[in-house]
Parts: sequence; C-alpha cells; structure tokens
Amino acid sequence: MANRAAQPKTTSRFTVRIGGEEHVVLVSRKRVKNLNLRVRGDGTVVASAPARTTDARIQAFLDSHAAWIERHVARKQALSEARGQAADRVPELIPLWGELVSVRELFADGTGGKDLPSSDIRGLDAASFERLLLERYRDEVARALPAVTERFEAQMGVRASRWQVRIMKTRWGSCTPRTAAIRVNARLAAYPPACLEFVVAHELCHLMEPSHNARFHALLDRFCPANRELSRLLRHPA
Repeated sequence: MANRAAQPKTTSRFTVRIGGEEHVVLVSRKRVKNLNLRVRGDGTVVASAPARTTDARIQAFLDSHAAWIERHVARKQALSEARGQAADRVPELIPLWGELVSVRELFADGTGGKDLPSSDIRGLDAASFERLLLERYRDEVARALPAVTERFEAQMGVRASRWQVRIMKTRWGSCTPRTAAIRVNARLAAYPPACLEFVVAHELCHLMEPSHNARFHALLDRFCPANRELSRLLRHPA
C-alpha cells in the first residue's frame, strides 16, 4: 500500500480583539482533529487547527474564546513580571557553608576590607550583587583552603605546586597533573565544608591518577569515603 504524503504544516496570523486592542494569534494548520488553543509562558497565543479548516471557522473559534484568551494572557504576563522582579531583587538569605545567613550577616565584616551597609547592598541590581557575592565566596574559600589542603596533602602523600581559587561556571575544581596546579571554585563557599574537602581530595587524586578510571575512584573512596553523596549534593543549587 502506498504511503500517504505528509501534509505540510502552515502557520497563519489571526487577530482577536481583547480589551479594545487587537491581539495576534498564530494558528498552525496540521494533522490534528480539533481546534486547540494555548498561551505560552511569554504571553503569546498560539492555536492549532485541522489542515482543511477554513479561516472563517478559525476566526469564529478565536472570537468565542476571547475572554479565555484575555484571562490567560493576563495571568502569564503577571507571572512573567513577578519572575523578573524577583530576579532583580537582592535575596534576603544567602547560602554560606551550607547554612542560610542574612545579607547583613554575610557582609557584617565588609568585603575587601570595607564595610558595606545593608542599605547599600540592597540598592544593588542583581548583576552587581552577584559579583559582590562571588568575591565574598572567593575570600571565604581562600581562607578555608590552606587548612584543608594541608590536611589532605599530608594524608595522601602528594602535594600541589599551587592552589588557586577561581570563579568557574561548569567545574567545581580542575587539575593539571603535568604541573601539579589545582584550581577550586569559589562557589563552594555556598555548600557545606565537606564539599570543599571532597573537591580537594578529588583533585589531589588526579596527581596520582590523571584519568577517572577504577584506580582513581578507588583512591577517592579511600581518602573521601562520602564522595558520591557529596557529588550528588553539588549537582543541586546550594
């Protein structure tokens, strides 16, 4: 039996009058049995219709659902605005070493040797606050790192040539076995201290075994028995 050729999908623009203004609806004709209507997260309205549906029938369908469209468009727009406002606000509580602390407490001793009044911090936009927070995290990890590295280097019998604290987006740590240089992510300051210990142990294991083979995991299990649990923890927001 010969296969029926697939009918191409076409998209047309229709308008519906809502609150005295015309609202555009994008209608796709495709292989569906019924007319369907949906409001996307950004407030745009789309519909699908059987391929042979006439323009008149589609328009009548949209007009009959004008009140529904108005309600759902308003709801989506309100949610979008609320998300935008939340993203622009400085949060009340910030994760620090696995605990939630207030913004005032986090910056109580200043950053960079300079006190920052809470009112000044709350006046920052989201991007500026993020930069300030990451610098604070960098300072926290830099203070905590020497004691952790000294302990694990002594236990494991290997030593890094240098340790660096960096702000990284995709890695919690990195190691260059050839030079024995190790870098750890400043964002670890948001998580419990055991997560920093796990990353330190992980990178030091690479000085003994560069790849993630069975020997590497055996070494990591020996020096950081909770590594799997801590790795799972780092997969979630602090």
